[in-house]
Order: sequence, then C-alpha cells, then structure tokens
Amino acid sequence: MSSETEIIQQNATEKSLYDYQIKDLNRIFDVMEKEPDDFNLLYQLPTGGGKTVIFSEIVRRYVEQHNKKVVILTHRVELCKQTSNVLSGFNVENKVINSKVKTLPDQDDFQCFVAMVETLNNRLSDNDFELKNIGLVIIDEAHYNSFRKLFKFFENCFILGVTATPLSSNIKLPMKDNYKKLIVGDDISTLIKNGFLANAEVSNYDVGLTGLKIGINGDYTVKSSEALYTNSLMQSKLLIAYEEMAKGKKTLIFNNGIYTSKEVYYTFKKAGYNVQHLDNTASKQDRKDILKWFKNTPDAVLSSVSILTTGFDEPSVESIILNRATRSLTLYFQMIGRGSRIYKDRKSFQVIDLGNNVARFGPWSQPVDWDHIFKHPDYYLENIVDDDLLERDFVYTMPDRLKVKFKKSFTLNFDVKAEYKDVVNSGKKSFTVIERSIAQHSQICIDNSEDVFDARELIKDLQDEIAYRIKQYCYCIMNSTQNYKDWLFVEYNRKLRISFNGKF
Repeated sequence: MSSETEIIQQNATEKSLYDYQIKDLNRIFDVMEKEPDDFNLLYQLPTGGGKTVIFSEIVRRYVEQHNKKVVILTHRVELCKQTSNVLSGFNVENKVINSKVKTLPDQDDFQCFVAMVETLNNRLSDNDFELKNIGLVIIDEAHYNSFRKLFKFFENCFILGVTATPLSSNIKLPMKDNYKKLIVGDDISTLIKNGFLANAEVSNYDVGLTGLKIGINGDYTVKSSEALYTNSLMQSKLLIAYEEMAKGKKTLIFNNGIYTSKEVYYTFKKAGYNVQHLDNTASKQDRKDILKWFKNTPDAVLSSVSILTTGFDEPSVESIILNRATRSLTLYFQMIGRGSRIYKDRKSFQVIDLGNNVARFGPWSQPVDWDHIFKHPDYYLENIVDDDLLERDFVYTMPDRLKVKFKKSFTLNFDVKAEYKDVVNSGKKSFTVIERSIAQHSQICIDNSEDVFDARELIKDLQDEIAYRIKQYCYCIMNSTQNYKDWLFVEYNRKLRISFNGKF
C-alpha cells in the first residue's frame, strides 16, 4: 500500500475532510437533491486534491440517506484496490468485482461495489449477473471514454463523473454529450497557497518539434516521437538537463514510446546512474518490484511509458521530466501531477520540460476555465498553439555552467534578427548573417582556448545555440524545410571547425 493511501485511510477513519472538500461535497449533494434520479453530473478537482476521499464520503452519506447502493467504476486494478481501502476506512462495506468474481450471491452484504470497466461490462452483458438496487454510479477518471459502454446498464441511476480534466480523451466524443452539469473544485494555485499541493519549479529546454506528426487521436504519434527522442542529440540533452537540474533527486521520466524509454535507460545506466525502465509489458511482479525499488531508493531514476500517469502515487518523487511532447491537456496535468503531493516538509518539486509543453498549455498552476473547455471542447482543441509558432518565440539563453567556459570573452550575445535586418538594409546576401555568426562563435572559442584542440572541444558546448541560431535565420529567410536546416547545421559546424586553422 502506498504511503498516501495509508494517510488517506488514517484521515478517513478520523472523518477529517478539509474545508474545500466539505464545500464541494455539499455542492454535489445539492445537485442530487434538486435534480432527477437519472441525472449525470461531472465534478472536477486537480490531481492530488483527494478525489478518492471525497467520493468515499459521498458513498458513506448516500447509503446512510437512501435505501440504495453505489457502484464505483475505475479503469485500473490499482485504483480498485486503493478505492476499496479508503471506503473501508469510511466504514463502508464494499466488494471489489474483479476477474475472479463470476457471481454475486452475497451482494446483500455490501453497500458499495468497486469494479473495473471491462470486468463489469463483461459481467453485466452476461444475463446471469445482476446488480440490484443501485442508485448512484461514481466514475473515477471520467474523461476516459471506455465508461460510456456501461451507461446503458444504469439508465435510472444518478451518475457522478470525477476527473482532474473535464476534456474527453476522444475528440469526437465530448463530455458535454454525457454530463448535464459541471462542478469545478479549487484550482491548483489555491491548493498550493493553502498548503495542499507542492509548487512546480519549471525548467524549459528548447526542442525542435516540427518533425512530429499528429495522429488520429489528436496527439503526436509514437513513431515520430521515437524518431526525435531516441537520437543522440536529444538523449544527451536529456542527460545534461538531468545533471543540471535534478541530479541525485528521485526522478520520474515520461516518454512517448517503449523504445525511447529503453534508450533513456541505457543512456543513464552508461552514465552511472541508478535507473530502471517500466512499461505496460512488464509482469505484475516486475512492476511491483520496480515500484518498491523506486519508493525505497533516494536517487532513483525511473524511465516510463504512459503506465504511471494515473493510479500511481509516490509522494517522495522530487523531479518530473517530460521527455516527450503532448497535445493532450489531460496528459500534461497528469504527468506533472505525479510530483505535486506534499511530502514531509517539502513544498516544491522540479519539472524539466523537453517538449515545449509549458509553452503550449501555460504554467501548470495557472487558472484554467474548465467550464468553457467543458462546453466548447472543439474551440479549445482548435486553438492549441502550433509548434512552429512556439519555436519562433523561444529565446535561447546559454546556461551558467557553459558561460563559465567562455568567461574570457567580452560578450556572448549575437542577435540573428538584428543582424539579418542590417544585412538586408546594406544590400548584402542573407547568408552573411551565418558567416557573421560563425565568426562570433569562432572568436569566443579562440578567446577561451589554449590550442586548436581546446577550441574544437568547445564547439560541442555550442550545439544548442547553433541549432537555435539556424532556426532563427530560417524564419528570417522564410525557408524552414528540415532538409535545409539539417544541411546548414552540418555546414555551420564544418566551417566553425576550420575557422581555427592558423589562429594559434
């Protein structure tokens, strides 16, 4: 059992709900009283806000006030067990309907049933299996669409969907089609201010994402993500980011694709770090062992694929690395939310973004108009910022650890756009900008080197800045084909290397 579940149980037994949780409970019960028995209500509360505690108290109150029972639906085995434990803490007699439960001869002994979607759908589709006297159905992680298939079995019940992000996982099936009203709980910044969530300290690294493809589900395809994130440049960028910002911290890395996650594992292993890889092909026992190792290892680095975005709570996580880009607002909140639990005296956690996600969605703790997104999901999805625009606005700043290596130079600044303007106004060829940039890079390498070998070694530290300058130049000349950028990057490095000849 996770330490968070133990804390929840302890609180639950003492019936100690926080003020904001009680306020939301009362709002939910107000709707239950006013609306018909077959009403569908959606409730939003950020990850870490204690949704399980809230709906456990709802169950306790509901079975006390009505002569009816409750069904709680989840989409993960772990969530079933966690929910059942918390319900028991609230003295609610409950039973988990898992794959082993084929019949329910003892259903009169229970007030609440906890089940996975697929398992319950299979059972209820079998005519011999029946759940009697159900009045309320609570759906955890309600933004997943697998729950819809079960609505037909509970047409006369009050349905309460609970989610951190009231935006459907399927763009063609908006949540407003299934829920008549949305109740929005306290936002992330309020929960941080009142000491219920940790604050995210975010570091962004520029990544060129224009080669990524968008799939039919509206997010970047695994294939195009793997092509980008497995290349050596991105792997070394990830390692440098970790060493700069998170070294020695318990770190959870999210990837888009198993191959990428395994490459991350090999990269970190080779660099001598305490690392494991986990994906959904792992056996139950392997998964259990790895998560136990992660819990008990202070400097653990766990590279994962999608599997730990929900139903996983490890409050001791200190650092989250988004080693992927996503266009899913839900996934963005879920990934960062894995580090947001308050743990001991720690009030903040680290987020390293290697997918321009913060630029795409805004800071994790900024207010979100969930009501508008719920009512107009199409409008929201159509207005997600394009990667090309995101990259145009990015400004490269040389990290302090690199500035030290170039400390003998008077200035490290070079403004591509200003240089381009000057070149055009002087009637010179636009390529003069690249020549000037190479000359400036050449000079700062020479200033800070003893010989040509030192200077060539320093080129390795300029790769991110070279890529940034080339991108800026291509925007200026309105040629942003990947082939041209790739050619120019190689040519730039070649000319920079030979520029040192005869200078020492």
